[in-house]
Amino acid sequence: MCVRRGPRAADRGRRVSGPLTLARALYLLFAVAAGGRSLVQWLDAPGRAPLAYALSTLAFCCYLAGYVATSPRRAGRRRRLIGVLAGIELAGVLVVGTLSLAAPGLLADTTVWSAYGAGYAFVPLLIPVVLLGWLHRSRVAPSAAPALARSA
Repeated sequence: MCVRRGPRAADRGRRVSGPLTLARALYLLFAVAAGGRSLVQWLDAPGRAPLAYALSTLAFCCYLAGYVATSPRRAGRRRRLIGVLAGIELAGVLVVGTLSLAAPGLLADTTVWSAYGAGYAFVPLLIPVVLLGWLHRSRVAPSAAPALARSA
């Protein structure tokens, strides 16, 4: 009996790689961590540092969206979305990290992205950098795209 493997089975291994799998696991972990942190902050003292708590909530949303976007079944088709989300996340980490160091009183409390994610071993800074590097390394060269389309 011969088992025929279609293009979906052949492409499945190419869509997901080590860095993407690691990023997906970290997105899940950080979605839980940032979501829990945000929830506790809002419930504990909602008026004490609303900007910091809103930024923790934004971090939760970014991590949750990153987890969904890096699904193994959809990662190959969502490269642009993954890139946009990683860019937003990186911008958030850089802006909040800089603000937390330059004007510590502005936020009045720490966030997931404070001091560039120092409270989380700088992983919030590394996730988008690794993802953007993976996207850049694994992209299809424009000259190779027509040849790939013809062979399919």
